[in-house]
Amino acid sequence: MKPETDIGTPDLDPRRYWPLLRYLDKAGAAIAPLPDGLDDRDILVSLYRAMVTTRTFDQKAVSLQRTGRLGTYASSLGQEAVSVGVGASMHKHDVLLPAFRDHGTMLWRGVTMTEILQYWSGDERGCDFAGPREDFPVAIPVASQATHAVGVAMAFQLRKEPRVAVCIVGDGATSKGDFYEAINACGVWKLPAVFVINNNQWAISEPTRMQTATPTLAQKAVAAGIAGSRVDGNDVVAVHDVVSRALDEARRGRPQLVEALTYRLGDHTTADDARRYRDDAEVSARWQEEPILRLRNYLVGRDWWGKADEEALIREVRAEVDRAAEAYLALPPQEPTAIFDYLHETLPPSLAGQRRMVEDGDG
Repeated sequence: MKPETDIGTPDLDPRRYWPLLRYLDKAGAAIAPLPDGLDDRDILVSLYRAMVTTRTFDQKAVSLQRTGRLGTYASSLGQEAVSVGVGASMHKHDVLLPAFRDHGTMLWRGVTMTEILQYWSGDERGCDFAGPREDFPVAIPVASQATHAVGVAMAFQLRKEPRVAVCIVGDGATSKGDFYEAINACGVWKLPAVFVINNNQWAISEPTRMQTATPTLAQKAVAAGIAGSRVDGNDVVAVHDVVSRALDEARRGRPQLVEALTYRLGDHTTADDARRYRDDAEVSARWQEEPILRLRNYLVGRDWWGKADEEALIREVRAEVDRAAEAYLALPPQEPTAIFDYLHETLPPSLAGQRRMVEDGDG
């Protein structure tokens, strides 16, 4: 008998096996009853405020970069619901392992705007958070934080602590070996970890369809033996609900993978020009479903928000962001020798010599 060589095309219809959970449609109308605990004005307004704060902070950071007062910066424009939804779902004692576009989660967790600006200016002191002391700093190498999450989750498991390692990656990171290794290890060892894929559909200039043949990224969980789910990443209510449930499962030793489908409305970073590879009409269409307008429309429709509320919020948030930027700009720069002080506990002789030269003004 000849071996079977044609296995055919697997049935991977995402609508059948990987439905996209959503509570608010693109215009902000409820298409299903909101989950218990989230159908509350104060909670929804807090989520709205956090998203507006994230966007306002982003605008200030880009402005600082354009005027030479900040290094290269990665905006989260259009992805605020993923960031805020994840942060609002986490318990205080969980640990966040963010990528470079998760300012909203970091701010919700208690990292200050000034610390984030310090980091993006190249000042390592910006990674020494005064707030969430055990949260990890921004991971610039793509997917490197996924393997770090395995170690964090294993520590929680060994200590029998009811904590979860929450790792956020972009869609491009799911094509890296680090990501596969991490979810595989979590599946084998039943680690308390949640991986959130912030699928903004562009890995710099590479669209998702050029990165993977799978119809969804959530189904990559199958190969790791863990649960996967998909959520509308522009619906902060849905993100909060799905990630909260994923965290509950992970605390019971059942690691989870969540794909949050959103769209990057801005450039990849301030060093990028997305107009070179992306159609303006596509971006304009995506603005119609962006997360902040969607939740505001819902709040207004419930008579929970009005013009005076919006104007007061904008004033407060802008003032908060301006104070943080002024505090950042007033910080004294680090000594030039600082570049040697964050990699080795004890400097190798060659670097120690270089450090002395810089210290003596000869470098």
